[in-house]
Amino acid sequence: MPDTLHSKAARLQTIVHLLYRSPLGLSTREIARHCGVSARTIQRDLLDLEGTGIPVWSEGNDGKHGILSGYYLPPIHFDLQEAGALYLAARLLARYSDEHNPVIVNALAKLAGAMPEAISNHIHHTIRALAYRPENQGYTRAFQVILLGWATGRQVRAWYRSAESEVEHETILSTYFLEPTSTGYSTYAIGYSSAHGEVRTFKLERVTRAELTAETFEVPDGFDGAAALGNAWGVMYGPAGEETEVVLRFRPAVTRRVRESVWHPSQMLEACGDGGCRLRVRVAMAQEMKPWLRSWGPDCVVESPAWLRAEIAEEMRRAAEGYGE
Repeated sequence: MPDTLHSKAARLQTIVHLLYRSPLGLSTREIARHCGVSARTIQRDLLDLEGTGIPVWSEGNDGKHGILSGYYLPPIHFDLQEAGALYLAARLLARYSDEHNPVIVNALAKLAGAMPEAISNHIHHTIRALAYRPENQGYTRAFQVILLGWATGRQVRAWYRSAESEVEHETILSTYFLEPTSTGYSTYAIGYSSAHGEVRTFKLERVTRAELTAETFEVPDGFDGAAALGNAWGVMYGPAGEETEVVLRFRPAVTRRVRESVWHPSQMLEACGDGGCRLRVRVAMAQEMKPWLRSWGPDCVVESPAWLRAEIAEEMRRAAEGYGE
């Protein structure tokens, strides 16, 4: 049995290599001849490849088979500094992913193989740490399908649940942009949703199923994901010119820490007479700042807007009541 499993795994890798090197496709019989097995075996193998998420296209019962253009990247050469930057980016993504994601693990493993031993060892430590996180096969599959749809310009049929309901909804999603965020350790897809008739933001952890369709889409002229998020605190953005100004007062004890970072592109800092500082930002959805505001505890006071000040004050009061029991 082990030899059979090994030979099948090797054959699947051979098929992938053959299809990648044959952009016009190969027939079932041609693949079978290369692998030295029957055409029926190859048909089963192609189904197995599709089941692993590799986008195999087919034409007819014994027509051509190939791999969707754009699925594999051409060889890329990085110098040590560039590879180091990729390692830091991968570490950051690993820290802000609370589930075992084989895509991240495989990418790190490939990066480790090309790095000097000192750095490679650290990457392998990261891989081992990721292995202990819970695996969510539904999320992993949705992540792979939506990423593939984004990269190849193909629509995805997605089923998802909102934060407020367990009811499953269906939509056709044209993904324009993907964005990770440390808030909630999540990744979001931004794109046109057929169910809503407009561009919406979807948390991938709430997508229960996803299927790649044959329908293609084009990103609207002028759409720039990074620019669209320019007025967002995280991933909730809105029309330019309709932002809310948030004014925060920080105590002297944390002023140096506040000044060390650029928290938002719109920020303005001013010194206060007591050694503290005041931070002003203009954001599309001020409620998205609440987890960050709460993290400062009593060292940050919301001065405006009034509704945000009242909500944070009430949350702080209720938290204090919990500690008083």
